Amino acid sequence: MKMDYLIVGAGLFGAVFANEMKKAGKKCVVIDKRAHIAGNVYTEEISGINVHKYGAHIFHTSDKKIWQYVNELAEFNNYINSPIAVYKDELYNLPFNMNTFAKMWNIRTPKEAAERIQSQIADLQITNPSNLEEQALSLVGTDIYEKLVKGYTEKQWGRDCRDLPAFIIKRLPVRFTFDNNYFNDPYQGIPKGGYTAIVSKLLEGTEVLLNTEFKDFVRKDTENDTYVTNDGSYCFDKVLYTGMIDEFFDYSEGTLEYRSLRFETELLQGEENYQGNAVVNYTEREVPYTRIIEHKHFEFGHQPDTVITREYPMEWKKGDEPYYPVNDDKNAALYQAYTKRAQSEKNVLFGGRLGQYKYYDMDKVIAAALEMAQAQL
Repeated sequence: MKMDYLIVGAGLFGAVFANEMKKAGKKCVVIDKRAHIAGNVYTEEISGINVHKYGAHIFHTSDKKIWQYVNELAEFNNYINSPIAVYKDELYNLPFNMNTFAKMWNIRTPKEAAERIQSQIADLQITNPSNLEEQALSLVGTDIYEKLVKGYTEKQWGRDCRDLPAFIIKRLPVRFTFDNNYFNDPYQGIPKGGYTAIVSKLLEGTEVLLNTEFKDFVRKDTENDTYVTNDGSYCFDKVLYTGMIDEFFDYSEGTLEYRSLRFETELLQGEENYQGNAVVNYTEREVPYTRIIEHKHFEFGHQPDTVITREYPMEWKKGDEPYYPVNDDKNAALYQAYTKRAQSEKNVLFGGRLGQYKYYDMDKVIAAALEMAQAQL
């Protein structure tokens, strides 16, 4: 059967693209190597609670069109992301704001907070930051860096801040208001019923094959410049590939680097409220996890049980799930080599965080998928 597109990956990018193609009358098949749709925004129900299986996902955007787009797919609640940071036996509000500074320095006014930060920065006399530590110190001073930035960042990247390039932290937002809202975007929330329902709606009417690896499913027919399933049942004019771009090319230019995550999820039966907040960050290097997520608080749940997830950063190796691209000069050059290779694949599109080696917020994923679909149509 002749089809227009094979879409590799049933995550947000692939699902949005598939939906746009379906509306335009194109015939598509979507495959995914996992046993479920929705990629990393997948939510599964445990004890009546929608659990974010691959880490916390809070939808936020400044793009009104994207906000309208997702609200046609689901009703969103009014969840506001206001994480807490734990440093030793101290609790602080994030992002860095007047609540943080009042607790840290026992002060009350924005003027006092600004003077304290500027005094610490001036004492350090850092004029040309040569690494992440110096960059962060030059932005927020010693106290905030030592308690809330250093340990968390070192866990996240698996190396000392002095061994990380300065450009990783371009800015550290400091607010001189008593505002714990982590995001500045005007539109924010969690879809009622979880993200899986959104992706399921996007994929309605499109054939989806799970537990299916791309290279086990199709082969390239160079004579006809198409992709054909190994059993001969389908022929595809084009492929949208949302997997790792280096894996598509069999790592021929080298292996792109990522940071990965390990999740430890626990159902606490009979415990209604474990930590009182959806996201609590642990900023000490000595604590092995970066944060604990209590999923019911994303949707204001009142279930008699609760589900928590500890999130452990780890080095990525082949076979692990890649989460965060390591955007240093070496990997940037390597990715450019792959994009050059990709340009010669005239019937293959590369999209999403893995296909484009780029960390995307969800609204940017949707916008990029819509833009690619429009360009194709």
